[in-house]
Amino acid sequence: MYSIEEKKKLTTDFWQLFKRRCEVHPDLKLKKKKWILHRTKIKGVALRFDVGRNDAKVILELHNRSEKLRLEAFEILERYKVVVEDGFEDGLIWEFYYQRPDSKQEVCRIYTTLGNVDIHRQNQWPDIYNFFIENMMRLENNFLMVRDVLDGELSKN
Repeated sequence: MYSIEEKKKLTTDFWQLFKRRCEVHPDLKLKKKKWILHRTKIKGVALRFDVGRNDAKVILELHNRSEKLRLEAFEILERYKVVVEDGFEDGLIWEFYYQRPDSKQEVCRIYTTLGNVDIHRQNQWPDIYNFFIENMMRLENNFLMVRDVLDGELSKN
């Protein structure tokens, strides 16, 4: 078992090493901002990394407080599913309802997952980093292809 301090240090070390990995990755090292993440230019839409004791995820999250707007954004993205899932051989997982354990906030998520990995196993970190980089680059690119359409449709309401 880890103490609270040990967990915090492990998590901090994981993300700091990931940051350093991104700084030397050939496709990322020349980018000023490595990832879009919360800077999607659409309120209530963010891209996220998540890693825990069982898996790692790359997520497109719709977290608008208005359920109507959140579900509308999800439906718009579903119409462009072919574009959003481009390059993901097994497709993506589309979850129209998820309650975030940290905040109990209701969100919609579209994501891909890498199973059987654990943040506590440092020997798995390179696999997690490779998964994060490869899949976030793909998800970001796909999102950018539909961002303007999504923004335009949401702005009509």
